[in-house]
Parts: sequence; structure tokens; C-alpha cells
Amino acid sequence: VPKKLVTTVSGCADDALAGLVACNPGLRLLQGHRVVLRDDLPAIRGRVALLSGGGSGHEPAHAGYVGKGMLTGVVAGAVFASPSVGSVLAAIRAVAQAGAAGILLIVKNYTGDRLNFGMALERARAEGADVRMVVVGDDCAFATPGKAGRRGICGTVLIHKVAGALAEAGASLDEIEKKVIAAAKVMGTLGLSLSPCSIPGSKPSFQLAEDEMELGLGIHGEAGVRRMKVLPADKAVETMLKHMTDPSNASHLSLTPGSSVVLVVNNLGGLSCLELGIVAGAAVRCLENRGIRIARALVGSFMTALEMAGVSLTLMLVDEELVRLIDAKTTAMAWPNVVAGPATTRREEVPTPTEAPRKLQDETGIGPGTARVQRVLQRVCSTLLDMQDKLNELDRGAGDGDCGHTHSRAAQAIQAWMRSRPPPAAPAQLLSALADVLLEQMGGSSGVLYGLFLTAAAQSLRGRSGSPAWADAMDAGIEAMQRYGGAAPGDRTMLDSLFAATQALHALRSPGADPLQVLAAAVQSAEAAAEATRHMEAGAGRASYIRSSRLEQPDPGAVAVAAVLGAVLQ
Repeated sequence: VPKKLVTTVSGCADDALAGLVACNPGLRLLQGHRVVLRDDLPAIRGRVALLSGGGSGHEPAHAGYVGKGMLTGVVAGAVFASPSVGSVLAAIRAVAQAGAAGILLIVKNYTGDRLNFGMALERARAEGADVRMVVVGDDCAFATPGKAGRRGICGTVLIHKVAGALAEAGASLDEIEKKVIAAAKVMGTLGLSLSPCSIPGSKPSFQLAEDEMELGLGIHGEAGVRRMKVLPADKAVETMLKHMTDPSNASHLSLTPGSSVVLVVNNLGGLSCLELGIVAGAAVRCLENRGIRIARALVGSFMTALEMAGVSLTLMLVDEELVRLIDAKTTAMAWPNVVAGPATTRREEVPTPTEAPRKLQDETGIGPGTARVQRVLQRVCSTLLDMQDKLNELDRGAGDGDCGHTHSRAAQAIQAWMRSRPPPAAPAQLLSALADVLLEQMGGSSGVLYGLFLTAAAQSLRGRSGSPAWADAMDAGIEAMQRYGGAAPGDRTMLDSLFAATQALHALRSPGADPLQVLAAAVQSAEAAAEATRHMEAGAGRASYIRSSRLEQPDPGAVAVAAVLGAVLQ
């Protein structure tokens, strides 16, 4: 039996309703019944009240559609079971006593629902209430529907919306009944699923092979019209729309080029939101290709079948009046709050922002500085390329074994960049350009960390020169790495070597310091710090997920940084 997060199997329908009401100040439970009513019942005096309902397990239907501008109340049964006559009658009496000017029951076409709502209607009429019932059957699955007729599925939610907007505007029971029947006639829905669903405490209702999908199944896991191999989303959507609009199918919807529709892309409960977005895009594209105008598209979970991994598509042919009713405001929590407007895959994109032009000072001047920069960078690149295997080996114990590849990718990118143009000799421009190369080509978190370091250091060096400026630049770089990377010295990362070297470079700020001696000391500090990471517990980075007893080697990032500094300061 599949796992379910319920408190008790027998109480799951009541608990779900109680949770919904607890979190929504606009809803109230009717004492002694599984009925949810609007909190502001007195507001319906003199207006038509709308009641709907059915089995639980279709959440957010139906209680999610109770609110101003939609339903006045709903009656819920147990999971996939019709509500009782007594509860339907109690709901009718509650709204009648609140002064409703007529009551419309909106019922999905299932025998149990028709019987229980119908019986309650007859008894309420005998008590003098003005009650009518509209039965919605929007399923396009069966080419030759049997005596039971077409099932009522997700399209029912659109009927709730149309009726609710009319009632809110003060329409009479006659007018609402007439317009709702007309809207239901120009609407169709079809489901497709990759999996069955299971009532809490029971086994799944049917089985689908790993590579199968089922077309046209109901919202209780009842059989569909055919099984087929799993198709890509766009092909699956094409198959669904073809079946829904096929004239040889007695329950088809007639769609002609130039028609306007409202589209509902409904998650049957267990499809990921990612897949739902893909299906929605495919549906809009497919309809556009047929010359159909999608006046509105609603995407989300509207009427589900527990955890079924499937989707249903609903189309309703609309005129301007129906679109206005769909757009009308409602406080119902499950109705999406989206900007009103048509759906299209041809929406104009925001143009790419233009980059600010680079300052060209010092960028192209070739002089003795450029040659020195090239020599140093060539040394750094050779060092990293020679170390590729060593770094990968060190990384295998602590990460994913690609530290060497990442650094050699950086070295090759720098070499290619130098071949394409002379590197700028001015320090700020040089570091900034290197940051761009590494961010684009190096990959991994190391690429971003080096990029952060170099960008911040370059910023600090702008318009400054001399040894103390370099000490400040190193500090700025380290501060940026810590701010975004989250590591601190002692966390067994590349920061350990950099931090040690930076501390040593602080001596550059002392007047009369010998830069070469300071640089040599900085390299020694970095190498010692890299070696010391062998005995540290990883506090950040991927290695932090591994027990320290397994990390007998020094950190590869720290070793790489020490080697780079050594090559720079040779």
C-alpha cells in the first residue's frame, strides 16, 4: 500500500477540510456536516447561492472555490465518494435561511453525485426552496459515450467561475442557469496520466508499465480510452488535442481556426510543476499552430486525483462576455490571481541589456610591462597544466576528482586569451580581464571564487600603484571570497593558502620593506598553509560532507593556490 501522510485513513477527508478552513479566514464549516460555507453568508441575501461538491481527493476542488465571486458553499464526501443527501440538504437549508434568492447546484456527471444532490433537491423543493441543478459532463474521452453520459471533470471549475461571477453581479437564477448550460455545451476536457493513484489505505487503482501512459482516464483512476507508449510532452499534447477535437468522436469539441478559447492546464496531482510548465507551453503552441486564439490560460492544480502523475486539458469556447466572467474578481483561494490577457508563445522578449563600454586606457599599450605580464602568466599556466593529475588525485578523496581538470581548463583559457591579444599591463585592467576569462571558461565553484577575488582586487587597485596597494587588493579579494563563498581560514579550502599569503604581504605596508623578501615569505606561508590543510576538518565546500578521518591529503584548492602564487612570485 503506497505511503500517505495522513493522521488516520478514516478521518482524512475531514482533516483536509479542517486544515483548509483553519488557514482561510473566509471559510467556515457547517456544524455536524462535511460542508464548507462562505464566512460572509449574510452577503448573499437577495442573490443566487451556488452550491457544488463531490468526493474528496480532488483538492483544491471543491472547497478551494468557495468565496465571493465563486461558490457559496460545497459539500464533500469521503475520498472518491459522493456526499450524503443529509449534508447536501443541510447546505441548501443554510443558504436558504441566509436569504438566498434561489439556489443552483452545480454537479459533476457521476451517478452517485446526481442521485445524492438530486434527492436533496427534491426534498428542499418540498420545503419550499427554489433550487435547480446543472449537471456538467465535459469529458471528451469516449467516442461513443454510454448511457451514463460524459463524466464531469476539470471543466466544472470554469462553470463555478462563470456562475459565480454572474451571481455576484446580481443575475437571476433563470439567467445563471441558461448561461451556465450554454457554457458547458462549448467545453471539453481530456486527461492523460503516467501513473495511477491510490486511496489512503488502499492499493493503486490500476497499473501502468514503466513505458506506458493512459489517455482519457477519469479523476478517480477509472479507465481511459487507450494506453500508449510514453510520448514527449509536445507529442502527448498533440495527441490529446487531436482526440478532443476529432469529429468522429461523439464527445468532441468543435474547434475552427479563428475560435477563441480559455485553456486550463490542470495538474492531476502528482506531476511536477516543471512538467506542467512544459505541457502548458506545448498546449499554447499547438493551439496557435491551428489558428486558435487563447484568450486566457490557467495553469495549476484545479481538480486533482490524489497523487496521479497526469495532466488534463480543458478548452472552453468563449466570447467577450464569457471572458469578462472568467476575469471577474473572486476571493476563492484556489482561483489563480494572474494578469488578464491572452496566452501566446510569441511574446516579445526583453532586449538584452547593453554592456557599458570598457575603458581602453592601458589596455592596448604594449611595452616592457606587457612582456613581463606574459612571462608570469605563462609560468602560472605551465605550473597548473603540469599539476593536473596531482590535483585530480588530491580531489578524489574530498570532492569529485576534477580539481586538476578545472585548473587546467583555466590555464588553457588564459593561454588562448593571451594568443588572441596582448594582456593589459595596468594591474587593475589585467586582474579584471583575467576575472572575465576565468568566469567564462573555468567553471566549477573555483572559477567563481577566483573571479570574485580578482574582481574585488582589481576594484581596489584602480588608480593606485605601489606595494601597499597590492596588500590592500589582496585583502579586498579575500573579503569578497569570504562574503559570498562562506568559508573562513581554517575551513580546509583554497582560502587557507590565500589568507596565509595575504597576511605575509601586509609587511609591504611597512616603509622600507624589501618587496622581494616579503613576496618570498608570502609564498612560503602559502605552501605551509596548504600542507597544514592535511590535518584540518573541512568546514566548507564539498569536502565538508565527508568525515575528516577520510581526508588524509592536503586540500587540492589550497595546493593549487600556493602553486599559482609560487609561479607569480618566482
